[in-house]
Amino acid sequence: MAAKPLRIVLLGPPGAGKGTQAQKLVSHYKVPQLSTGDILRAERKAGTDIGKQAQAAMDSGKLVPDDLILKLVERELAKGITGYILDGFPRTIPQAEALDKMLSSRTMPLEKAIELTADYDEITRRATGRRSCPNATCGAMYHVDSNPPKKANVCDKCQTPLVQRVDDKAETVVKRLEEYEAKTAPLRPFYESSGRLARVNGVGAIDDIFNRITAAIGHS
Repeated sequence: MAAKPLRIVLLGPPGAGKGTQAQKLVSHYKVPQLSTGDILRAERKAGTDIGKQAQAAMDSGKLVPDDLILKLVERELAKGITGYILDGFPRTIPQAEALDKMLSSRTMPLEKAIELTADYDEITRRATGRRSCPNATCGAMYHVDSNPPKKANVCDKCQTPLVQRVDDKAETVVKRLEEYEAKTAPLRPFYESSGRLARVNGVGAIDDIFNRITAAIGHS
């Protein structure tokens, strides 16, 4: 009998490493990552109506309105997937309640919420040091401290000048952390009350953090 598809959400403040760990989980469990941040950036770059509406909120570090996020997630779920790793959604109690309702209607309920924890000073250092390749066919990521390019501010793979995303600038990071504390941190008791919350230390080597997550998931 085939293993039951993994159905989890990754929680934690922006910059806690959810995206990195989601990629490793995708490879390990063979289910898709639904990163609302990546989807929204693609919509914004394509100039869609959703992208235009999300532009101002994303650039200022504020949360995108619930109805827009829900539309995007429902669109992805409608593609016939059976398992998922949600990254960046839900971020509020109303979103979590709407998500539970949506998933139940599709008979694919959320099994567990994995919360990555990290010190906010460490998060700020991680975020402000990130640099990305703006080349749409590349998109390589770097960090000025832990993963610098061979040539300063130039992509190793395609030699395109690297950029710092607007949402990685210090002032935006601070706003996003404040927003997280005000709106998203309450998700902890929401999932804890249903026995679905597992908190994982998000500081350390990437592989060590991954092993902590898989142990918390307890999924074959």
